[in-house]
Amino acid sequence: MKHFIDINSFKKKEIDEIISLAKKIKKNPKKYSASCKDKTLGLIFEKQSLRTRLSFNVGMQKLGGSVLELQSKDIGFDNKREKGEDVLNVLNQYIDCLMIRNNNHKQIVNLTKENILPIINGLTEYSHPCQILGDFLTIQENFENYKNITFVWIGDYNNVLRSLIHLQNIYNFKLNVVVPDQIFKLYKNEFSNFKNKNLKHYSDPFAGSNKANCIMTDVWISMGEKSNNKKKYFKNFTVNKNIISNAAKNVIFMHCLPAKRGQEVTSDVLDGKNSVVLKQAKNRMYIQQAILIYVLKK
Repeated sequence: MKHFIDINSFKKKEIDEIISLAKKIKKNPKKYSASCKDKTLGLIFEKQSLRTRLSFNVGMQKLGGSVLELQSKDIGFDNKREKGEDVLNVLNQYIDCLMIRNNNHKQIVNLTKENILPIINGLTEYSHPCQILGDFLTIQENFENYKNITFVWIGDYNNVLRSLIHLQNIYNFKLNVVVPDQIFKLYKNEFSNFKNKNLKHYSDPFAGSNKANCIMTDVWISMGEKSNNKKKYFKNFTVNKNIISNAAKNVIFMHCLPAKRGQEVTSDVLDGKNSVVLKQAKNRMYIQQAILIYVLKK
Protein backbone atom coordinates (compact mmCIF):
# COMPACT_ATOMS: atom_id res chain seq x y z
CA MET A 1 0.00 0.00 0.00
CA LYS A 2 1.28 3.44 -0.92
CA HIS A 3 1.17 6.54 1.26
CA PHE A 4 2.46 10.07 0.76
CA ILE A 5 3.75 11.40 4.06
CA ASP A 6 7.29 12.80 3.78
CA ILE A 7 9.50 13.52 0.80
CA ASN A 8 12.58 11.96 2.40
CA SER A 9 10.87 8.56 2.43
CA PHE A 10 10.87 8.52 -1.38
CA LYS A 11 13.59 7.78 -3.89
CA LYS A 12 14.47 10.23 -6.64
CA LYS A 13 12.93 7.93 -9.24
CA GLU A 14 9.57 7.99 -7.43
CA ILE A 15 9.55 11.79 -7.07
CA ASP A 16 10.49 12.14 -10.75
CA GLU A 17 7.55 9.88 -11.60
CA ILE A 18 5.10 12.07 -9.68
CA ILE A 19 6.48 15.32 -11.16
CA SER A 20 6.45 13.87 -14.67
CA LEU A 21 2.85 12.72 -14.26
CA ALA A 22 1.81 16.17 -13.00
CA LYS A 23 3.33 17.74 -16.11
CA LYS A 24 1.43 15.30 -18.34
CA ILE A 25 -1.87 15.99 -16.56
CA LYS A 26 -1.35 19.74 -16.88
CA LYS A 27 -0.57 19.42 -20.59
CA ASN A 28 -3.48 17.11 -21.40
CA PRO A 29 -6.06 17.04 -18.57
CA LYS A 30 -8.75 15.33 -20.66
CA LYS A 31 -6.56 12.26 -21.02
CA TYR A 32 -6.74 11.75 -17.24
CA SER A 33 -10.39 12.74 -16.73
CA ALA A 34 -11.36 9.17 -15.79
CA SER A 35 -8.18 8.14 -13.94
CA CYS A 36 -9.97 8.05 -10.57
CA LYS A 37 -13.41 7.05 -11.78
CA ASP A 38 -15.47 5.35 -9.04
CA LYS A 39 -12.83 6.34 -6.44
CA THR A 40 -13.66 8.45 -3.40
CA LEU A 41 -11.22 10.70 -1.57
CA GLY A 42 -11.84 11.57 2.06
CA LEU A 43 -10.52 14.89 3.38
CA ILE A 44 -9.94 15.67 7.05
CA PHE A 45 -9.07 19.28 7.82
CA GLU A 46 -8.15 19.96 11.43
CA LYS A 47 -6.48 23.20 10.32
CA GLN A 48 -7.71 25.98 8.05
CA SER A 49 -7.10 25.44 4.35
CA LEU A 50 -7.69 27.23 1.06
CA ARG A 51 -5.17 25.96 -1.52
CA THR A 52 -4.94 22.40 -0.18
CA ARG A 53 -8.73 22.16 0.06
CA LEU A 54 -9.31 23.52 -3.44
CA SER A 55 -6.53 21.55 -5.11
CA PHE A 56 -7.62 18.18 -3.70
CA ASN A 57 -11.35 18.85 -4.15
CA VAL A 58 -11.21 20.16 -7.69
CA GLY A 59 -8.27 17.95 -8.65
CA MET A 60 -10.00 14.70 -7.65
CA GLN A 61 -13.23 15.69 -9.40
CA LYS A 62 -11.34 16.50 -12.60
CA LEU A 63 -9.90 12.96 -12.42
CA GLY A 64 -13.44 11.56 -12.39
CA GLY A 65 -13.53 10.78 -8.68
CA SER A 66 -15.66 12.05 -5.82
CA VAL A 67 -14.70 13.87 -2.63
CA LEU A 68 -16.05 13.70 0.89
CA GLU A 69 -15.00 16.25 3.51
CA LEU A 70 -15.04 14.83 7.04
CA GLN A 71 -14.96 16.64 10.38
CA SER A 72 -12.71 14.97 12.94
CA LYS A 73 -15.03 15.56 15.89
CA ASP A 74 -18.12 14.50 13.96
CA ILE A 75 -16.65 11.13 12.94
CA GLY A 76 -14.78 10.52 16.21
CA PHE A 77 -11.32 10.92 14.70
CA ASP A 78 -10.24 12.91 17.76
CA ASN A 79 -9.70 9.61 19.66
CA LYS A 80 -12.32 10.49 22.25
CA ARG A 81 -14.84 7.84 21.17
CA GLU A 82 -12.66 5.24 19.45
CA LYS A 83 -9.15 4.65 18.26
CA GLY A 84 -7.94 6.21 15.02
CA GLU A 85 -7.27 2.83 13.46
CA ASP A 86 -10.84 1.73 14.23
CA VAL A 87 -12.14 4.83 12.47
CA LEU A 88 -9.84 4.06 9.50
CA ASN A 89 -11.15 0.51 9.28
CA VAL A 90 -14.68 1.87 8.91
CA LEU A 91 -13.62 4.57 6.43
CA ASN A 92 -11.96 1.85 4.38
CA GLN A 93 -15.36 0.30 3.74
CA TYR A 94 -16.48 3.49 1.98
CA ILE A 95 -13.56 5.49 0.60
CA ASP A 96 -10.36 4.70 -1.30
CA CYS A 97 -7.93 7.30 -0.01
CA LEU A 98 -7.65 9.75 2.89
CA MET A 99 -5.91 13.12 3.08
CA ILE A 100 -5.24 14.49 6.57
CA ARG A 101 -4.24 18.05 7.43
CA ASN A 102 -3.51 18.30 11.13
CA ASN A 103 -1.06 19.36 13.82
CA ASN A 104 -0.02 15.84 14.79
CA HIS A 105 2.54 14.35 12.43
CA LYS A 106 3.13 11.39 14.72
CA GLN A 107 -0.53 10.40 14.45
CA ILE A 108 -0.38 10.31 10.65
CA VAL A 109 2.85 8.29 10.65
CA ASN A 110 1.40 5.77 13.12
CA LEU A 111 -1.80 5.39 11.09
CA THR A 112 0.15 4.63 7.91
CA LYS A 113 1.86 1.75 9.71
CA GLU A 114 -1.55 0.08 9.96
CA ASN A 115 -1.77 0.02 6.12
CA ILE A 116 -5.54 0.18 6.24
CA LEU A 117 -6.05 2.98 3.72
CA PRO A 118 -3.71 5.09 1.54
CA ILE A 119 -2.99 8.29 3.47
CA ILE A 120 -1.71 11.63 2.15
CA ASN A 121 -0.13 14.27 4.36
CA GLY A 122 -1.89 17.53 3.50
CA LEU A 123 0.24 19.41 6.06
CA THR A 124 1.38 18.79 9.61
CA GLU A 125 3.43 20.80 12.07
CA TYR A 126 6.46 18.79 10.86
CA SER A 127 6.23 18.88 7.08
CA HIS A 128 4.33 20.03 3.99
CA PRO A 129 5.41 17.68 1.16
CA CYS A 130 2.52 18.46 -1.22
CA GLN A 131 3.46 22.15 -1.17
CA ILE A 132 7.13 21.53 -1.94
CA LEU A 133 6.42 19.17 -4.83
CA GLY A 134 4.09 21.79 -6.31
CA ASP A 135 6.88 24.33 -5.86
CA PHE A 136 9.36 21.99 -7.53
CA LEU A 137 7.03 21.67 -10.52
CA THR A 138 6.85 25.48 -10.72
CA ILE A 139 10.63 25.78 -10.53
CA GLN A 140 11.10 23.26 -13.34
CA GLU A 141 8.70 25.28 -15.48
CA ASN A 142 10.78 28.42 -14.92
CA PHE A 143 14.28 26.97 -15.27
CA GLU A 144 15.51 24.49 -17.86
CA ASN A 145 18.05 23.04 -15.45
CA TYR A 146 17.32 23.39 -11.74
CA LYS A 147 20.74 21.89 -10.96
CA ASN A 148 22.43 25.10 -12.08
CA ILE A 149 20.38 27.48 -9.95
CA THR A 150 20.61 28.63 -6.34
CA PHE A 151 17.57 28.31 -4.11
CA VAL A 152 17.26 30.57 -1.07
CA TRP A 153 14.89 30.25 1.85
CA ILE A 154 14.49 33.39 3.98
CA GLY A 155 12.49 33.14 7.18
CA ASP A 156 11.45 30.67 9.86
CA TYR A 157 12.57 27.07 10.30
CA ASN A 158 9.18 25.47 9.72
CA ASN A 159 7.35 22.57 8.08
CA VAL A 160 7.67 23.95 4.53
CA LEU A 161 11.42 24.46 4.91
CA ARG A 162 11.82 20.97 6.33
CA SER A 163 10.18 19.44 3.24
CA LEU A 164 12.37 21.66 1.05
CA ILE A 165 15.48 20.34 2.82
CA HIS A 166 14.23 16.79 2.31
CA LEU A 167 13.92 17.52 -1.42
CA GLN A 168 17.39 19.12 -1.52
CA ASN A 169 18.91 15.99 -0.02
CA ILE A 170 17.45 13.93 -2.84
CA TYR A 171 18.30 16.26 -5.75
CA ASN A 172 21.40 17.95 -4.30
CA PHE A 173 20.59 21.42 -5.69
CA LYS A 174 22.12 24.52 -4.08
CA LEU A 175 20.04 25.70 -1.15
CA ASN A 176 20.86 28.57 1.19
CA VAL A 177 18.80 28.46 4.37
CA VAL A 178 18.60 31.99 5.79
CA VAL A 179 17.22 31.74 9.32
CA PRO A 180 17.96 33.97 12.33
CA ASP A 181 20.65 32.47 14.56
CA GLN A 182 18.36 32.61 17.60
CA ILE A 183 15.91 30.29 15.85
CA PHE A 184 18.38 28.20 13.88
CA LYS A 185 20.19 27.06 17.05
CA LEU A 186 17.03 25.18 18.06
CA TYR A 187 17.27 23.08 14.89
CA LYS A 188 21.03 22.93 14.46
CA ASN A 189 21.28 19.23 15.28
CA GLU A 190 18.43 18.35 12.94
CA PHE A 191 19.96 20.46 10.17
CA SER A 192 23.35 18.77 10.58
CA ASN A 193 21.73 15.41 9.80
CA PHE A 194 20.84 16.69 6.33
CA LYS A 195 23.76 19.01 5.67
CA ASN A 196 25.87 18.55 2.53
CA LYS A 197 28.15 20.80 0.48
CA ASN A 198 25.19 22.37 -1.37
CA LEU A 199 23.11 23.01 1.76
CA LYS A 200 24.25 26.04 3.75
CA HIS A 201 22.97 28.18 6.60
CA TYR A 202 23.13 31.99 6.59
CA SER A 203 21.91 34.49 9.15
CA ASP A 204 22.26 37.49 6.79
CA PRO A 205 19.51 37.70 4.12
CA PHE A 206 21.72 39.74 1.78
CA ALA A 207 24.67 37.37 1.97
CA GLY A 208 22.39 34.36 1.55
CA SER A 209 20.42 35.77 -1.39
CA ASN A 210 23.32 37.13 -3.42
CA LYS A 211 22.90 36.06 -7.08
CA ALA A 212 20.05 33.72 -6.09
CA ASN A 213 17.70 32.41 -8.79
CA CYS A 214 14.80 31.47 -6.55
CA ILE A 215 13.84 33.16 -3.28
CA MET A 216 11.27 31.44 -1.09
CA THR A 217 9.66 32.54 2.16
CA ASP A 218 6.71 31.90 4.43
CA VAL A 219 5.00 33.55 7.39
CA TRP A 220 7.19 34.06 10.45
CA ILE A 221 4.55 32.66 12.79
CA SER A 222 3.03 29.40 11.55
CA MET A 223 -0.69 28.69 11.73
CA GLY A 224 -1.61 27.55 15.22
CA GLU A 225 1.74 28.56 16.70
CA LYS A 226 1.16 30.18 20.07
CA SER A 227 4.37 32.15 20.63
CA ASN A 228 4.74 35.49 18.86
CA ASN A 229 7.91 36.41 20.72
CA LYS A 230 10.19 35.34 17.89
CA LYS A 231 9.03 38.10 15.53
CA LYS A 232 11.76 40.32 16.96
CA TYR A 233 14.42 38.03 15.46
CA PHE A 234 13.26 38.72 11.90
CA LYS A 235 14.38 42.32 11.63
CA ASN A 236 15.75 42.87 8.08
CA PHE A 237 14.31 39.48 7.00
CA THR A 238 11.50 41.01 4.93
CA VAL A 239 11.86 40.09 1.26
CA ASN A 240 11.74 43.49 -0.43
CA LYS A 241 13.00 45.14 -3.62
CA ASN A 242 16.51 45.43 -2.21
CA ILE A 243 16.77 41.69 -1.69
CA ILE A 244 15.28 41.00 -5.13
CA SER A 245 17.81 43.43 -6.67
CA ASN A 246 20.59 41.58 -4.83
CA ALA A 247 19.59 38.32 -6.51
CA ALA A 248 20.10 37.16 -10.10
CA LYS A 249 18.30 38.97 -12.93
CA ASN A 250 16.11 35.94 -13.60
CA VAL A 251 15.14 35.46 -9.94
CA ILE A 252 11.65 34.21 -9.13
CA PHE A 253 9.89 34.84 -5.84
CA MET A 254 7.87 32.06 -4.19
CA HIS A 255 5.51 31.98 -1.21
CA CYS A 256 3.23 29.11 -0.24
CA LEU A 257 0.58 31.61 0.96
CA PRO A 258 -1.23 33.02 2.82
CA ALA A 259 1.19 35.95 3.16
CA LYS A 260 1.46 38.61 5.82
CA ARG A 261 2.07 41.61 3.60
CA GLY A 262 4.68 43.95 5.03
CA GLN A 263 6.15 41.27 7.31
CA GLU A 264 7.95 38.44 5.50
CA VAL A 265 7.36 40.09 2.10
CA THR A 266 6.39 43.50 0.76
CA SER A 267 3.36 43.88 -1.50
CA ASP A 268 5.44 45.15 -4.41
CA VAL A 269 7.42 41.90 -4.41
CA LEU A 270 4.42 39.63 -3.78
CA ASP A 271 2.52 41.24 -6.66
CA GLY A 272 5.58 42.04 -8.78
CA LYS A 273 6.96 40.65 -12.03
CA ASN A 274 9.29 38.20 -10.26
CA SER A 275 6.49 36.62 -8.26
CA VAL A 276 5.15 33.19 -9.27
CA VAL A 277 2.91 32.68 -6.23
CA LEU A 278 -0.29 32.19 -8.25
CA LYS A 279 1.44 29.68 -10.52
CA GLN A 280 2.50 27.85 -7.36
CA ALA A 281 -1.09 27.81 -6.15
CA LYS A 282 -2.40 26.49 -9.47
CA ASN A 283 0.31 23.84 -9.73
CA ARG A 284 -0.78 22.43 -6.38
CA MET A 285 -3.75 20.86 -8.18
CA TYR A 286 -1.66 19.04 -10.77
CA ILE A 287 0.69 17.73 -8.09
CA GLN A 288 -2.23 16.56 -5.91
CA GLN A 289 -3.71 14.80 -8.93
CA ALA A 290 -0.41 13.05 -9.63
CA ILE A 291 -0.09 12.04 -5.97
CA LEU A 292 -3.64 10.67 -5.96
CA ILE A 293 -3.01 8.57 -9.05
CA TYR A 294 0.31 7.41 -7.57
CA VAL A 295 -1.10 6.21 -4.22
CA LEU A 296 -4.24 4.70 -5.76
CA LYS A 297 -2.32 2.76 -8.39
CA LYS A 298 -2.36 -0.94 -7.58
